[in-house]
Amino acid sequence: MNLLGIHHVSILTGKAERNFEFYTKILGMRLVKKSVNQDETSTYHLFYGDAKGSPGTELTFFDIPGLGHTYPGVSSITSTSLRVKTTEALEYWQKRFEAYNVEHEEIKKRANRDTLAFQDFEGTQLILVADNGEEGVAAGEAWDETEVPKEYGIVGLGPVLLRVRSSKPTAKVLQDVLGFRYAGSYPSLEGDFPDVEVYTTGEGGAGAEVHIQTRPDLSPEKLGRGGVHHVAFRVPDEDEHAEWVKRIQQTGMMNSGKVDRFYFKALYFREPNGILFELSTDTPGFDIDESVEALGENLSLPPFLEKNREEIEKKLRPLTLDS
Repeated sequence: MNLLGIHHVSILTGKAERNFEFYTKILGMRLVKKSVNQDETSTYHLFYGDAKGSPGTELTFFDIPGLGHTYPGVSSITSTSLRVKTTEALEYWQKRFEAYNVEHEEIKKRANRDTLAFQDFEGTQLILVADNGEEGVAAGEAWDETEVPKEYGIVGLGPVLLRVRSSKPTAKVLQDVLGFRYAGSYPSLEGDFPDVEVYTTGEGGAGAEVHIQTRPDLSPEKLGRGGVHHVAFRVPDEDEHAEWVKRIQQTGMMNSGKVDRFYFKALYFREPNGILFELSTDTPGFDIDESVEALGENLSLPPFLEKNREEIEKKLRPLTLDS
């Protein structure tokens, strides 16, 4: 069994309206699903992705109004990458960030790729990474109903950066349990610290990598708005997911067992450094209850919550997303 790559990354926001503005109006991503947190149905869960809501393209946000800010540290998913096609696209984004007063760095090399680091209004650490024709996990399709030219649009998720005090326990789980392969390292951009380790899965490439940064000098992160809740990895279908459930349970690590999210099957567990991992199926997908053309237009509820729609909608705060 091989994981296919990164499925989605879930982040916390304290203001869904501004979040929507940033990710759709500035970044040009598509709102592919407006739903609720299935574990706390009085709050929203927003999903942004490519034109079709493809696996491997989604950033998701749990909306928690009034949430405090994140105190950065170890045992965390420190940054999330978003793929674009070329370095020329990075140059476009650099100018766009300047026009919109988005905090950003200069274009820099990470893992031998051209990258552009930036952050949203809540301090979420993001990195644009240029594919430049690299082979590996296929990209998605940029959303073209936005002012961002399609050739410069975001086409999927790139590497996630994990920050830990010691890389060995996390690397062991990635390699021995999840089947990732060590693919090299690159110098830390944060000072005199060990090189960042790169691990890859599936067909490889930017959409299939986990990077591990060792920072023994830091305290554990205190998660708040702008912080990453978990990263999910791609499993092709439900049959293979059942085998992954068995494998994770055999390790003795605490885990959720199979969780039915309707749009995908999930399993959650924490690796030894405390970072939350998820294994999610590509199937059935976000178009199971909405057409591709209408993705994200209405409040979507899985069948096991649909029967409680009236009660759920009463508890949800009003949310106006100006599309």
